[in-house]
Amino acid sequence: MIWRARATGEWGQASVELVAVIPVLVAVCLALWQGLVYGQAAWLAGAAARAAARAEAVGGDTAAAARSRLPAALRHGLRVTTGRDGDVAVRVRVPLVVTGAALGTVSAQAQMESQR
Repeated sequence: MIWRARATGEWGQASVELVAVIPVLVAVCLALWQGLVYGQAAWLAGAAARAAARAEAVGGDTAAAARSRLPAALRHGLRVTTGRDGDVAVRVRVPLVVTGAALGTVSAQAQMESQR
């Protein structure tokens, strides 16, 4: 049977199919990884907004508090905006997995009553 499979070229076809599927698998893995990075950025933007709101409530540095909750890769492009009544908005840049360029931004808001 082994000799028949070689004679009909089925082994060669399997190799060609494998080579054709590898780029698709790589693209799917990169897309999943990018989705995880986007989700992590959204989650951490919420944590940074809550930390900045706590800092605003006690009269601290909101930008430093937000920055302390983010990993180095997400600190670049961080924007913290404070409003009235303790409102704090945080915008975080989402990096592309492959190049590190910006995919977009995610934002989160938090509010805490003043403790002063």
